[in-house]
Amino acid sequence: MTITKGDTLPAATLVQIGDEGPAPVALAEKLNGRKVVLFAVPGAFTPTCHSAHVPSFIRTKDQFDAKGVDEIICISVNDPFVMKAWGDATGAAAAGITMLSDAESAFTKAIGMDFDAPPAGLIARSKRYAMLVENGVVVALNEEESPGACEVSAGEGLLDVM
Repeated sequence: MTITKGDTLPAATLVQIGDEGPAPVALAEKLNGRKVVLFAVPGAFTPTCHSAHVPSFIRTKDQFDAKGVDEIICISVNDPFVMKAWGDATGAAAAGITMLSDAESAFTKAIGMDFDAPPAGLIARSKRYAMLVENGVVVALNEEESPGACEVSAGEGLLDVM
């Protein structure tokens, strides 16, 4: 079943590269008592993700901050080393966007946002979406119809529904 507005996100452990290497990140702890934007992409360094999706949240970060958003998190079904390199390459890390790995696609599958595109080499990847989460509950959810599109799931698209 796909996650919808009003649902509570399931407990999940994602991974982030820290000063001492890969470290688990309990998503519930990141969300507890906070207003957080989560956005997900089919793959780090892929064309739309790299040139449109991440840059849209870098551009709009100040506007989210002004609306009381505590953190913006990017999730992808990539390993944490790739997510760190991608955050550095795009400027997302410098902009204060948290890059988290869902390497096993466990969180993505738990919320029903997984898809396969074998011709592109994408297996068990995440659909493109953006959501506003308050204290673990989905307040707004914008999912793209196609993984190559980045309109409603862009930073500007999520701001429009806040």
